[in-house]
Formats: sequence, C-alpha cells, structure tokens
Amino acid sequence: MSNIQVKRIYEEPESADGMRILVDRLWPRGIAKEKAQLTLWMKVVAPSTELRKWFGHIPERFAEFEAKYRQELSEAAVQPYLEQLRKLAVQGRITLLYAKKEEAYNHALILKRYLEAM
Repeated sequence: MSNIQVKRIYEEPESADGMRILVDRLWPRGIAKEKAQLTLWMKVVAPSTELRKWFGHIPERFAEFEAKYRQELSEAAVQPYLEQLRKLAVQGRITLLYAKKEEAYNHALILKRYLEAM
C-alpha cells in the first residue's frame, strides 16, 4: 500500500499529504490546531504511555520496542482503528504524523509497515 507516508507534524502541510492523521497520544508542543491541518487525531494507535516511556527513544531498544508495539497493535480494541486507517489508505493518500525529532526510530514507521502488511 504505497498510499501511506510518514512525516513530522512540524513539517509544513502539503496538498500531497492527503489525509493528515496524528498518531501520537500527546498533542505536539508549539503546534496550533489550525496549522496542523489534521483530518484525524488517532491516539489509540499510538504506543501505550508505559511502552513509550520505557523506550525513551533509545536506539538500542528499538527492535524490542517494535516487537512490543506490534503486540499492542494486534489487540482487538485497536483493530477497528487500524482497519479504518487501512480503508482510508485504499481510498487515497494518508500521512501519519508524529512529533519526535528522531526520524529513523519512531512508532509511525512501525505503524506504516503494520498497515501495509494488513
């Protein structure tokens, strides 16, 4: 599913973004809701607070973080939201937005791969 892209919310919105979906549990600092130009804020697909704190964006923990996050994504309560994201991606471009500076070690990339494999 090539209709899914990942982008930091601090980057300027573009028409090529399609539907802009924030996938963080916390609202990003310094971003006005108008500037974000969100279509959806889907907190439930973000890693749990406990998992996010444990990971602490330590690169050496990323593989284990990914395994634990994928386990959270497989829970029945999350599935309807993932299905909604998948359907939106079938209809057109969606951009999964995240706040962290780290581009290589973030949950939005894992979520993208998870959705593409559905």
